[in-house]
Amino acid sequence: MYNIPAVFHFKVDFGPSLHESDNRFQEVSGLTAEVTTEELREGGLNEYAHRLPTGVKYGNLILKRGFVDSEVSSWCRKAVQEFIFEPRLVTVTLLNEEHEPVSAWHFAGAYPVKWSVSDFKAQENALAIESLELAYSRFMKG
Repeated sequence: MYNIPAVFHFKVDFGPSLHESDNRFQEVSGLTAEVTTEELREGGLNEYAHRLPTGVKYGNLILKRGFVDSEVSSWCRKAVQEFIFEPRLVTVTLLNEEHEPVSAWHFAGAYPVKWSVSDFKAQENALAIESLELAYSRFMKG
């Protein structure tokens, strides 16, 4: 029987030098990989085409949390405002009930491509949510 882990308990690491509060996010999305294909038609055969793999395409990693002015936020703003990119290895780790790692994904060469903060609305009692969108060269399951 398989023990299927819950997806609400995880952490995000941007490297060992960062403060622990920089590793806490409320949402992670974009863990996708897709094989791209190319159609190749054979001469004289019109009823079908061969679909051949040509590479892998990755979606952007999207991280959301309550707004915190932190080292990760500064790293994102530096890329967006100053166009200075410092790629990092970002690791998303799924944890069990005892805070032990169940599975991990490593995103190589990650850098910010979008940074945003949720809308401010005086009529709502809501938290300011920071969103970070990261592009990366590839990801590996670890």
